[in-house]
Amino acid sequence: MKIGELSSQIQGLSTDKLFSQPEQKDEKSFSEILNKSLDELNDSQVQAYDAMEGIATGKVDNLQEAVQKIEEAELSLKLALEVKNKALSAFKDVMRMQI
Repeated sequence: MKIGELSSQIQGLSTDKLFSQPEQKDEKSFSEILNKSLDELNDSQVQAYDAMEGIATGKVDNLQEAVQKIEEAELSLKLALEVKNKALSAFKDVMRMQI
């Protein structure tokens, strides 16, 4: 490819979109996403607790489904804790930065 061809292609590019603010398309804030995730985590924990209660009282019809709910809740909680730990670690790293 020749330089003349490249320069004509570069001149045809519009840089207005590169430096303009992105369009907001019903985007949620970080706090809304965090609150929704915590609500989902809480719901899974409540369902797991109900499943454990059902197993203990013998009111569960499908044992496999109950155990699956308990395992899902446990994994969700572990994931949430790891995300929290990573966020705190990143925050501490930012606070240690020298300006």
